[in-house]
Amino acid sequence: MTSTSQRAAPLPPDERRAALIASTLSLVLAEGPDVSTRQIAQAAGVAEGTIFRVFSTKDELVNAALASAYDSSPLLEELKTIDRTTSLEVRLVAAVEILQRRTARIFRLVDAIGLKAVEAGRNSKNLSDESALIGQILTDLIEPARERLQFEPREAARRLQLLTIACTHPRLVLNDPVAAPEIVSMLLDGVRLRSGPPEPLP
Repeated sequence: MTSTSQRAAPLPPDERRAALIASTLSLVLAEGPDVSTRQIAQAAGVAEGTIFRVFSTKDELVNAALASAYDSSPLLEELKTIDRTTSLEVRLVAAVEILQRRTARIFRLVDAIGLKAVEAGRNSKNLSDESALIGQILTDLIEPARERLQFEPREAARRLQLLTIACTHPRLVLNDPVAAPEIVSMLLDGVRLRSGPPEPLP
């Protein structure tokens, strides 16, 4: 009798590696770095031995998962996809939402493995470069509205980055982050040119 069941086709090596890394990162974020290879295999839907055909040790896999969390390439690519034809407010809300997801993820990682471990895994130069690249993309998003602003687009971008971190950091906002449209409103109401003096407060 011929069985009608079929085994799923094995993933290509790059996809298998990516699936293991993604599953490991999700587990580390949820439970900390002391997850077992059995848990990882179950989460990834593979046999435990598959892990060691891709990674020499569990530590190597965990380190690869942490490195993927620090990788800013997906963040930068997502920021670059924002539609430049929309209004300034719409562009900036989209950017802040992307940055908030990244910020929340990093701070979840800090809670899961500790600040020292996160700092040890992040290169300070890379972090500085990442911030500069984000700042440049935000500057480009703001540039078309230059004539409507009190500050240069680069300074407005810097302030937006600072506001986003301050309004998203879970310890600062007590796990109640400020919504992206409100963050953008705070920025623009501070840098937008006004036609006259502000109304006096009652």
